[in-house]
Amino acid sequence: MAVHGGRLRRSGRRPAPDGSEPAGLRTEREVQAAYDLYGGELLGFASRALDDRQLAEDVVQEAFVSAWRSPRGFEAHRGSLRTWLFAITRNGIVDALRRRRVRWGPGGSSWDDLSEPPAVLDPVDQLLEQIQLAEALRRLSPDHREAVVGVHYGGRTCAELAHELGVPASTMRSRLYYGMRTLRMVLEENGWLAS
Repeated sequence: MAVHGGRLRRSGRRPAPDGSEPAGLRTEREVQAAYDLYGGELLGFASRALDDRQLAEDVVQEAFVSAWRSPRGFEAHRGSLRTWLFAITRNGIVDALRRRRVRWGPGGSSWDDLSEPPAVLDPVDQLLEQIQLAEALRRLSPDHREAVVGVHYGGRTCAELAHELGVPASTMRSRLYYGMRTLRMVLEENGWLAS
């Protein structure tokens, strides 16, 4: 992919052999690397939400152009480039759904039956939330992450997890408390948690 006249085009270049994420999208090379890493994933994300491959390609292209034009919007300390690109793409999907509803007009398509575009985006929102949660969980210490995941997502009690790991139940409860507290702070700090 290369930027030509505001259009992104696929090139034969591949991302770095180590699969590392570019530091941002300030240069054409960084945009190329980001597209090689995430373009296919973003296209699948948009295609599922829009059920229109061409429109999805346009949304993904616009997401990369928008990210390239506003590289200062990405802050590595707040999350990964991947998460930032997914958020931009999700906004593009919502806009595309709204434009489609206006274009079809009343009685023009089944899209009129929808009360809100986010109802259509339920699986999309779920995927974005999973990505954001994974990013936030990575910022926890290993002990806190183990407690949060084991209890809240593994369905175990603090006592069961403590016994399994060979630590006192009170230690596990403390890890869970501080892990959840830190997780909430990370999510709020990144604007991913509604007040």
